Amino acid sequence: MTTNHRHYLDLAFQLAEKNLGKTKSNPVVGAVVVKNHSIISTGVTSYNGRPHAEFNALNKKNLNGADLYTTLEPCTHYGFTPPCTNIIVKKKIKNVYYSFNDPDIRTYNKAKFILKKNDINCKIIKNKKFNNFYSSYYYNKKFRMPYVSGKIAISKDYFSINKKSKMITNKQSKQITYLLRSRNDCIFSTSKTINTDNALLNCRIEGLDNFKPDLFIIDLNLNLKKKLELNKILDKRKTFLITEKKNKNKSISFKKKGFKLIFIKSLKSKSDFNLMFKKIYKLGYCRVFFETGLTFLNTLLDYRLLNNLYIFQNNKKLKKNGYNNHHLKNLKKIKLQKKIKVNLNNDNLYKIDFKNV
Repeated sequence: MTTNHRHYLDLAFQLAEKNLGKTKSNPVVGAVVVKNHSIISTGVTSYNGRPHAEFNALNKKNLNGADLYTTLEPCTHYGFTPPCTNIIVKKKIKNVYYSFNDPDIRTYNKAKFILKKNDINCKIIKNKKFNNFYSSYYYNKKFRMPYVSGKIAISKDYFSINKKSKMITNKQSKQITYLLRSRNDCIFSTSKTINTDNALLNCRIEGLDNFKPDLFIIDLNLNLKKKLELNKILDKRKTFLITEKKNKNKSISFKKKGFKLIFIKSLKSKSDFNLMFKKIYKLGYCRVFFETGLTFLNTLLDYRLLNNLYIFQNNKKLKKNGYNNHHLKNLKKIKLQKKIKVNLNNDNLYKIDFKNV
């Protein structure tokens, strides 16, 4: 029987996808253990990043001579835990297959040498299907900055606000938005957006709401309203207010309510944004998801701060019932070509990857 390596690696990536955005600074990894063409164990990087997927998959008995499939090169360095190559050797794994080298310089391209010294065969198997799976992790390691995604909903005629309804798109699109939120470790919005929508920005899907991303609210002048739904649940998640240093005295009441404050000098240039993102990254946040109005989205697009953008588009035109509070020139420049295959009834979902960040 011929072993289908890509099949097992596909399964490993599907496992990893479950915890995408939930492993902090550690990459999310999926692992599958196979013996005699049967899967005998699986593992995924744990919530908050530890234990690693390999440990979770191999922390079982009787794995002698089995094959291990992992999405990413097993780590070789000591951190808070011993390297995964240790347990691979200890469990007498016969073959190790993975799809990507770990860009962390402490591990990069080292696993195969360590494993071969212990008579363990090691092979990299590429899979185009998952070429972009580690885009955020590679970006984090290269720039020491969080990977930034955004989202907007528009009508067929490019309106972002419906005069008759809060929602531009349908309930199915809302469910996908919840899923996208869950794949990031923090959500960014503005006080203007939250004041207007009384938004909670959580993940209202069974099984995901306990893993809601932390919330960052850009509120330079501390204009956040006092009577908001999110004020009632500040003890359920970390909620940060990003404001200017001049508001330190004014911030006391917000601290008493349970908000955490981050002070910045200003937010008027790309360098200001990058300084803010570096602060966020140092706090351990690696994947940022922006949900704001068109005005702030245009700022992100103007400064080329987005790694990707999700555009939900309804197939109906709003005509007189639609309007925008800012210009559309940035959005209209974007070609809506890469449609994500998901059934949203009368809506479509596009993912735009930006190479210029």
